[in-house]
Amino acid sequence: MRDLYPEIEPLETGMLDVGDGQHIYWEVSGNREGKPVVFLHGGPGGATSPAHRRLFDPARYRIVLFDQRGCGLSIPHASEPDADLSTNTTWHLVADLERLRAHLGIDRWQVFGGSWGSGLALAYAETHPERVTELVLRGIFTLRRSELDWFYEGGAAAIFPDLWEDFLAPVPVLERGHLIEAYARLLSDPNPDVHQSAAIAWARWEAATITLLPEVENIAKFTAPEYATAFARIENHYFRHGGWFDDGQLIRDASRLRDIPAVIVQGRYDVCTPVMTAWDLHLAWPEADLQIIGDAGHAYDEPGILDALIEATDRFAEAGGATEAATSGADASSEGSPDDADDRDEADVGEAGEGDVEDADTADDPEATDGSDEPAQGVVRDDD
Repeated sequence: MRDLYPEIEPLETGMLDVGDGQHIYWEVSGNREGKPVVFLHGGPGGATSPAHRRLFDPARYRIVLFDQRGCGLSIPHASEPDADLSTNTTWHLVADLERLRAHLGIDRWQVFGGSWGSGLALAYAETHPERVTELVLRGIFTLRRSELDWFYEGGAAAIFPDLWEDFLAPVPVLERGHLIEAYARLLSDPNPDVHQSAAIAWARWEAATITLLPEVENIAKFTAPEYATAFARIENHYFRHGGWFDDGQLIRDASRLRDIPAVIVQGRYDVCTPVMTAWDLHLAWPEADLQIIGDAGHAYDEPGILDALIEATDRFAEAGGATEAATSGADASSEGSPDDADDRDEADVGEAGEGDVEDADTADDPEATDGSDEPAQGVVRDDD
């Protein structure tokens, strides 16, 4: 089983002014002349961590990490009492990615994202396919109504009824008909006792269910008040607006990705972002390599998932070498301006075909049969 690469430190860090009073933290590590890759963290409302650098071979990759608006080390932070999330949307983040790419003088890069990061990666790649060399996606989450209802309106309660009771606890009984909206009211309450207890309950629900077995240390990190407040506010903001997508848009527009090599890694027992979404994406985009990990949940660092992710990044590095290394900033910024992020042409979706699906339970067994408008601080390990 592959494991994380050794710990490394950034080669450079910075704060990029992306407009709207927002400054995003970014860093570069690994090989300055290597194959560029950008890591998209989860949430929305999570953060990057030093462990995320270790998903990539530092000898072969130029590794770019950044904290999305309001998250991690980006400012202003969504935990602040007067945080304004009106300019924190999916399409602002897509534009931020283009600004960061141009700022770093990168022409094309690999895009790696899990959970919400997979949804953002799809949105970016469907908008700017010419800028993407490969996609590595994990725990597919596209913010369809059915996905949100499953996790935040009672579906997952069938598996975790005890944890669901804790999630319901802050919400008055008469307001439990639409929990995302009820939480929006609680999270915006000026009383710190109200909005903080709601934020902690929201964050605990996700932290306790993203791994196959709950991890006490990770739950404690997610429920630290500052982190939980930003995390819950941003997630709730995005979910209330359906990510600013038409329902099913990311899967509908997957035909735009057909020329991009891709690996999709999905835990069979992912309760947070169930395997059905990854399967639906596979049906719409059969060219992508879907790998279902039979003994895993949602988190990137569960052994089978981690092994598949690093195998994918290693394989793409071997195939591409440093051929996609950075160009001059002038060349990189000549096309795909961030200002064009909203000029998205509609594309027809081709008829879905059937592609190969690898179930990691059986892939290595020769005798086996065939059979997913707002900004945060406090950095934790982001299993999302």
